Amino acid sequence: MGLFSNKYDKSGPGISKDEARKKGMALFFDLLGRKFWSLMWLNVLYDLFFIPIMLMFPAFLLIKNHVASLSVIGVLAVIFAFIIGPATAGLMKVLRYFYIEKHSFIARDFFDGVKENFVKASVIGFIDCFLLVSAFASLQVYPALAATVSKAFYIPMVITFSIFLLVMIMNFYIFLMMTATGLSLKQLIRNSFTLSIVAMKQNLLTVAVIIAVLFLMSILLLNVFQVFALLIPIFPAAFLGFVTCFNCYPVIQKYVIDPYYTERGEVNPEYLTGSEEVEEEAIFEDMGGKEEVIENRPKKKGKIIK
Repeated sequence: MGLFSNKYDKSGPGISKDEARKKGMALFFDLLGRKFWSLMWLNVLYDLFFIPIMLMFPAFLLIKNHVASLSVIGVLAVIFAFIIGPATAGLMKVLRYFYIEKHSFIARDFFDGVKENFVKASVIGFIDCFLLVSAFASLQVYPALAATVSKAFYIPMVITFSIFLLVMIMNFYIFLMMTATGLSLKQLIRNSFTLSIVAMKQNLLTVAVIIAVLFLMSILLLNVFQVFALLIPIFPAAFLGFVTCFNCYPVIQKYVIDPYYTERGEVNPEYLTGSEEVEEEAIFEDMGGKEEVIENRPKKKGKIIK
């Protein structure tokens, strides 16, 4: 790399726009390395939609009236429940561009994704938040009832938590499809449910990575809070979204997008690279990967005028 070498001014052959796309982990780390700083910026944009959550703590501490405090917290919670879905849609729109290696103006595309999918994403986000609260409540209430009343209360706890996990896995697909297709809300839910079952390998891998990152962040929170406070605004949300997109978007392409174009005898334009995307005759030819290497001329010492 020129940045860490004294040969930063040496020319090379360039990069061909028709270069074969990498696969598997090679592609993952290649994209992660190239988009690392962009992921941080994207994470910061996503953090803006957590402002209602951050305002809950000062509301609890500063408002002395207990009823008023709870009312403000409740309003902030409802606002968050309705805006987190659109924020996730914006996040996934940009991450999809990263995966298919399409140029993205990050801030503009993020907020375009928020606006374009606001209604559908708000509904999904509210459902997600409701199920999250329900799952948390089931882990608190049903074990206590099972211990004091009947062991049968473990059954509704398992059902509630299982529904929550299923919906969370459906979220791997629903926001990506929302930004990539024009499907209705009903179609999005049906397709994401199907893919959550069909693509079990990708789903389990994604869940494992999410658990690992959450575990790591928990360790940092309890033991090295300074590192946790540094990472939380710039790292976890965008990275986990990137992993989700990398694992799950190929499934969407295979089962949802590709069949649409196949029926019409066309090729999914997301697979087209380089010169395949240009239909009209080009005025200039891209010589990336074909240029001759120009050897550096030996440097001469300049004359010193005394």
